[in-house]
Amino acid sequence: MVGDSAGSSKAFHQYILANGMAEFSDTHPIVFHTHGPGWIHSNKGVATLDDVAGQKLRGPTRVTAQLLSKLGATPVGMPVPAVPEAVSKGVIDGAIIPWEVTLPLKMSELTSHHSGFVSKPGLYTATFVMTMNNDSYAALPDDLKAVIDANSGPEVSALFGAAMDNADLIGRKVATEAGNTITELDGEKDRWAAVGDAVTADWIAEMDAKGLDGAALVQSAKDFIAANE
Repeated sequence: MVGDSAGSSKAFHQYILANGMAEFSDTHPIVFHTHGPGWIHSNKGVATLDDVAGQKLRGPTRVTAQLLSKLGATPVGMPVPAVPEAVSKGVIDGAIIPWEVTLPLKMSELTSHHSGFVSKPGLYTATFVMTMNNDSYAALPDDLKAVIDANSGPEVSALFGAAMDNADLIGRKVATEAGNTITELDGEKDRWAAVGDAVTADWIAEMDAKGLDGAALVQSAKDFIAANE
C-alpha cells in the first residue's frame, strides 16, 4: 500500500488518529510510524515472482507471513536479531526487511541477492508506535506537557520516516559496493499486487467477522496514503 517511509509514517499516524486510538487508551502515544519499503534479501536470487517458491524467508508480522505463503515461500517467524545466525547456518534462505535493517544485521555480507520495488507501492512495510505511560504524562507540569505535545503527531512521524528513508539509501549503497545482485521487480508488479490483493481480502474478511467494516478501514488507509504522497 505504501512507498517511502516519510509519507507513509505521516499517513499512518493520521490513520490511527481517525480509526484506532481506542487501542491506545491506556497510554499516551507520541508517534505512529512505518519503516521504508521491505525488500527480499536472500542467497537465492528473485528475478520474478516464480523465484520465491520454496524459499524459507523470515517474515516480521502475521500479515507478511500470509503474504509470503501466498507468494509460494515458506514463512519463518523469528525475532529480527536471530536472522543473521539463521541465514549463516542455512536455517532460512533470507528475510524480508527494509534496506536500513540490513546494516545492523550485515545482510549484505550474509546474502548476495536483493529484490524489491522502486516505484510505489513497495513489497510491504511494518508499523510502530512510540508511546509513554499515561500516569507519567499526567504527572508532568503543563510546560513539559507542552514540550511533549510539540514533539508528537503526524509531522514528527514524518521525521521518523525520513530518518528511515535516509538509512535505506545507505543500506542499498553498502550492498551495491559489496558487488551484490540488486534486482528491481517493477516490471512485473501487477503479478505481485494480485497476491497482495488476496491478502487484503483475507484481512477485510477477518475484520468483518469481528464486527468491523474492513473495506472502509482499507479505504481510509488508502486515502491517507494518497493525501501524503
